[in-house]
Amino acid sequence: MSGIAARNRVIGLCLAVLVAALDQLSKWYVTGPLALREVGHIDLLPFFDLTYAENRGISLGMLEASNMEMRWLLVLMTLLIALVVLVWLLREKRLGDILGLALILGGAIGNIYDRYTLGYVVDFADFHIGGFRPFLIFNVADAAITIGVVIILARSLLVRDKDGETGAARSADAVSEK
Repeated sequence: MSGIAARNRVIGLCLAVLVAALDQLSKWYVTGPLALREVGHIDLLPFFDLTYAENRGISLGMLEASNMEMRWLLVLMTLLIALVVLVWLLREKRLGDILGLALILGGAIGNIYDRYTLGYVVDFADFHIGGFRPFLIFNVADAAITIGVVIILARSLLVRDKDGETGAARSADAVSEK
């Protein structure tokens, strides 16, 4: 099992690097060749546009870095979270969990790099249904983090362990035993 677990971890680390690279490549493309920073907005599809935004906070604009101290505090905080995810990934054995953690780690690295080098995170993906926007403007890293979290949550609730119980069934049994 340790050979398979090691292989799974390498796959996870490669996926994290790929996500971070794709995130940075997409940000370079929209700010460079597409000049989205200067243009501000590009209509693409009836439900998806490119809109330039600088996110100086974390999710949903919380903890906005209004000064240099706050910027570096956010860099440090997100770096610590990424380190915890890395350690978790390196301890995990199951590929499904590793892939979810890799998406989170790769996305975190992409956004940490932006915050470190620019002082903000570049966001550009603008999904909408008419005037309704179910999400804030986001980027590849944000999407990877969200998908990774959904994978981890779904697997913890739905995937069967060796004994055949789902995560939800184990939790229900633990509560009923008390």
